[in-house]
Amino acid sequence: MWTVGAIAGLVGGGAEITWIALYKYLSGGEAAAVARGVTQTVFPQMGAPMAAVPLGIAVHMGLAIILGIAISIFIRSILPARAPAILEPIAVVGLLVCVWAINFFIILPVINPEFVTLVPYTTSLASKVLFGVAAALVFKLTGGSQLAAKQT
Repeated sequence: MWTVGAIAGLVGGGAEITWIALYKYLSGGEAAAVARGVTQTVFPQMGAPMAAVPLGIAVHMGLAIILGIAISIFIRSILPARAPAILEPIAVVGLLVCVWAINFFIILPVINPEFVTLVPYTTSLASKVLFGVAAALVFKLTGGSQLAAKQT
């Protein structure tokens, strides 16, 4: 469950980075600004050093792994072993939408209000939905839910 969750987090986090980079490229913006924003959220003293971009990506991916593991554990605990197959991806994406709402309407406005202005809400929401779809796909392809259900 932990390994599948970590993989789901890596794939989901990668999907988010790809989406934001694509959005920023097409809109004429700078994707590095988002990575710097992640760094400034976690390490406010890191302003503009060159390390802010790779550190922001590393922080994002680390958080994505933790989120993937947490989603994996949570999904396995709330869905019955014999739940219809369609429920898992719906639950995964739903949980990620909840995470997005908490981040963008409660946590980030308090700790780094500038971060929520780096991309439109719809773009950041789409990013989190893509994370959910990617994570759900990993769970489906690895048989993660069936393995977890058999282990309990």
